Amino acid sequence: MAVDSCLSSPVCPPVNEKFAKALQFIEEMTRNADTVQERVLAEILARNADTEYLQRFHLGGATDRGTFKSKIPVVTYEDLQPEIQRIANGDRSPILCSHPISEFLTSSGTSAGERKLMPTIREEMDRRQLLYSLLMPVMSLPKPRLQEGWSHAPFSLELQSDHFKTRPYDPYNVYTSPDEAILCSDSFQSMYTQMLCGLLMREEVLRVGAVFASGLLRAIRFLQLNWRQLAHDISNGSLNPKITDPSIQERMAKTLKPNPDLAEFITKECEGENWEENNPRIWPNTKYLDVIVTGAMAQYIPLLDFYSGGLPQACTMGTSSSSPNPAPVQLSREAPPQLVDLADVEGKEIRTGL
Repeated sequence: MAVDSCLSSPVCPPVNEKFAKALQFIEEMTRNADTVQERVLAEILARNADTEYLQRFHLGGATDRGTFKSKIPVVTYEDLQPEIQRIANGDRSPILCSHPISEFLTSSGTSAGERKLMPTIREEMDRRQLLYSLLMPVMSLPKPRLQEGWSHAPFSLELQSDHFKTRPYDPYNVYTSPDEAILCSDSFQSMYTQMLCGLLMREEVLRVGAVFASGLLRAIRFLQLNWRQLAHDISNGSLNPKITDPSIQERMAKTLKPNPDLAEFITKECEGENWEENNPRIWPNTKYLDVIVTGAMAQYIPLLDFYSGGLPQACTMGTSSSSPNPAPVQLSREAPPQLVDLADVEGKEIRTGL
């Protein structure tokens, strides 16, 4: 019997040249992290030397690390909130940044009970796109053939920006959810359509996720409440009349075809009261859950284990706006979040395996 050589090792070689280049980029950036950080700091200080914030501390055009650390204080979000609010109110002067603020990102509000506004420039979205392009090369090392499948990630992306709408096609990062559903402002119509598409493509899905664990659990609850109508639509090849968004209707008219067998399967899996390990039965080829389960989201790990049958939970996005000091470093993206290494700001290990 032939055995896949990848199976004998926890890490497989890159699947193609694109992935190999991405991994090489990560290696270069992390191997020379101190030099890279010093260069980036100098670029930031030079570019923003005339901003109101930096002028306040009289850097005198200095861009070196020592001057920066001696003159610029460590601050909290609350310290910067007045400046951020001015920007949000329409003040276009260079307050925190010399470049125009293109949009605001918002935090989940899980740490302080209130969403934080994070000013963003267009260039930052390009950097985010670069970082997102590195996820699949990394995740494909322990999970080969991930690039061959689709991601069912309902409600998972902060995607109302033009940057998302005009993103280039990436064959290694494809979602079952059509853009029309992701961008729909009506939460029910968006959720329903994304779930419907995820069910239609159940055997092609290799990863399931949302940004936060709570969002994925809401998706599961949504399926529990709406599976009958979803099965009806799949059986008849028709769309729920509650879906009135014209762009979704047009898109689904090209996708929906009667599939009584799939509808029967969905009914069988969802009609009972016991939903333990239900997710891997509905999406049988799922390799892992792509979801944040650290911090305030850790409380949802037992429920995710219950529904997923213990599938690995990978935090591929670092979106925390508040980090402890020392900061946890998750050396393995599949390790339980309570098993982390703690490192201080100088990079010295403090303790392992909390």
